[in-house]
Amino acid sequence: MKHLSITLFILVTINFTAKGQKFVNEFLNIGVGARAHGMFGSVVANVGDGTAAYWNTAGLTEIESPLQLNVMHAKWFGGIANYDYVSIAKKLNAKHKSVAAFTFIRLGIDNIPNTLNLIGPDGTVDITRVTNFSASDYAGIISYARTVGRDERLSVGGNIKVIHRSIGTFGKAWGFGADVAVKWKGENFSFGALARDITTTFNAWSFNLDESQKQVFTQTDNEIPVSSTEITLPRLIVGGAYHFTKGQMSYLGELDLNISRDGTKAGILSGKNFAVNPSLGFEVGYAQKVFVRAGLGNIQSVINSVNTDQRDFEIQPNVGLGLKLGRLKVDYALANIGSVSGVLVSHIFSLGLDFVPRS
Repeated sequence: MKHLSITLFILVTINFTAKGQKFVNEFLNIGVGARAHGMFGSVVANVGDGTAAYWNTAGLTEIESPLQLNVMHAKWFGGIANYDYVSIAKKLNAKHKSVAAFTFIRLGIDNIPNTLNLIGPDGTVDITRVTNFSASDYAGIISYARTVGRDERLSVGGNIKVIHRSIGTFGKAWGFGADVAVKWKGENFSFGALARDITTTFNAWSFNLDESQKQVFTQTDNEIPVSSTEITLPRLIVGGAYHFTKGQMSYLGELDLNISRDGTKAGILSGKNFAVNPSLGFEVGYAQKVFVRAGLGNIQSVINSVNTDQRDFEIQPNVGLGLKLGRLKVDYALANIGSVSGVLVSHIFSLGLDFVPRS
């Protein structure tokens, strides 16, 4: 275990200083599950259901049922983009609380008009030549987690990711990557860390354009895409949570720090190639059946639209509700991911179902 920890630390350290593109595979940074969205993703230290395969794989060991299913559907950018998520997690070994999971994610924009052939070779415009295509991002994630030690307070886990991105029939990319995670849970405190894309995650793009399509790109002063490789740099998410119960009431608060190379001038803890993005999440529950949630994040110092010499402090709030009905969990969150004109338009719903054998 000691040698494994040293190896992982070296991998993270080397790749965190590697060069790569910013904002690659951003669809994998959106997040899954309405519970987590209601807490602005501040769950790396407290997540304990099937969505842990995304947020902190080590948290899968807290699943109590032999089999669990989680699903989510959301619309971003005013309903233009569809985001779908499904995961299934299964216990493998009761002694060491080992769990395996498979997660599928798709972000797609469908029915995009293809106007490359709108104007014919003779200069005539024919609307019947317009077809539709989709731009879609897919990810399949295979996860494994298990407890370490006799007290079972420490858990470790990891992911292997396969990524496929497509732009109609014109271009496609395949990518691969890996994550590692750890979680420690005490009586009232819990801590978690996720090293995402520790080996760097790459996408290898290839494009299939015929000569007539290339000619349209040239005539409209657009750059002809060529085969290339994108690299997703590692990022580290660490968090600490405090939780306690009093009577039938339960209380939870968590602070997360998302550390990456995606530095921007707007980030309050950000440089040219380095950023620390904090977020806060809160949850209050009654009888472990009804939950109210809130989250704060996306903390930025942005340029004032009226006076460009001034900057305004901005922070994004999210809220959410949860209901647990036996084996079924229903969660809802209101966020403004992909908002239009600053209006909170993203209504997120997710379901979780435990499969328990009949006694």
